[in-house]
Amino acid sequence: MTAVPVKQLVIELAVPSTVCMLVTALYNMADTFFIGKISTQATGAIGIVFTYMALIQSIAFFFGHGSGNYISRELGRKNGENAEKMAAFGFFSAFAVGVLIAVLGFVFMNPALRLFGATETILPEARPYFFYILLATPFIMTTFVMNNHMRFQGNANKAMFGILTGAVLNVILDPILIFGAGLGIRGASMATAVSQIAGFFVMLHMTGKGGGIKIRLANFSFSWASLCEVAAGGLPSLGRQGLMSVSAICLNHAAGIYGDSAIAAFSVVSRATMIANSVVIGIGQGFQPVCGFNYGAGRFDRVREAVRFSSVLVTALLVVFGISGGIFAEQIVRVFRDDDLKLIEIAVFALRAQCVTFPLLGGITITNMYLQNIRKTLPATIVAVSRQGVFLIAALLLLGPLFGIRGVQLAQPAADAAAFLLALPLGIYSIKGMGRDAA
Repeated sequence: MTAVPVKQLVIELAVPSTVCMLVTALYNMADTFFIGKISTQATGAIGIVFTYMALIQSIAFFFGHGSGNYISRELGRKNGENAEKMAAFGFFSAFAVGVLIAVLGFVFMNPALRLFGATETILPEARPYFFYILLATPFIMTTFVMNNHMRFQGNANKAMFGILTGAVLNVILDPILIFGAGLGIRGASMATAVSQIAGFFVMLHMTGKGGGIKIRLANFSFSWASLCEVAAGGLPSLGRQGLMSVSAICLNHAAGIYGDSAIAAFSVVSRATMIANSVVIGIGQGFQPVCGFNYGAGRFDRVREAVRFSSVLVTALLVVFGISGGIFAEQIVRVFRDDDLKLIEIAVFALRAQCVTFPLLGGITITNMYLQNIRKTLPATIVAVSRQGVFLIAALLLLGPLFGIRGVQLAQPAADAAAFLLALPLGIYSIKGMGRDAA
């Protein structure tokens, strides 16, 4: 991690991470594709439950990124025992919290779905989809934790197997359970839950392979010091993903004013942009262990090179995605649902608007991950909560009432531009003072 050329190392680690993210995106898109054949309300239900998925992902990333950042730094300092204890702490803490969240979800199912933005016509479709996602919640959360642990140890190839297992199984089960067994949206939820649980056990088996850290209950013990370390590295992720859940709720409610087709349209747009977002996150995840190891080893020259290379690579790819998405927006939307003209009209404009600001996401994401990895908790959290949190919520609250559905469609691009203008100076300032800050 401190000797191989930086560009080569980032690419080697980014490829499996990007594959994992792309496969995850593809099976999420497969869910939307198959469910889109049922009804507009079913498509909208996915967008509603996605809000919950963003919520549990935020908590999983809190434990996974928080413990993973610590693990990478300790491995860089040759402190393997501390890394093993932190791996156990992150894993078992996330599982316990996942069980608690699932129980609360079953008890308050209807109020939760209404809070997430479900209308009375979408609610009957959202309930069965939500049910099986709740059952799988502890496994979904700890899979995210293990995936992050493996990445931060430089074992991204191993993490890929667990993700691929769940993704392939989900795509296979979707048509079988939705149409073959006649279970409709309940079948889609069952397919997702079964595939996520299967991926969990494959991922658990893969821990410890290739010199990685094995998850062991014997290494677990609760301590406030461990929780503080997790919080220091994980708060930016919790803030980013948590506020993403809040903004998704605001988006569902803002779109709901214009009917179920509008809610479904933004659900389709979120799936359509997953490919670009997956590439951004995948390359960022390849960058993170390089940054963490070299920062812990005091190789600040390599950290700077990793930041520059990753930012340029991501931005170049996003320019391609932005142009392609803008040109083929209508064809992309029609893949998911082609018989609801209102949905298509809303989704096409929103997708094209987002494509304009796609190239800005690279700088935002790499800056956030860099600040998070070097334990700059406050600026990392500020950047993390900006794009799909504070700025998006503010844009929805401001532009929606002023410009109606057009304002809702333009809210995400406006948030992207504002987040970029915030992240750029914070990143530049921190990189210039890197050696001094570490000393």
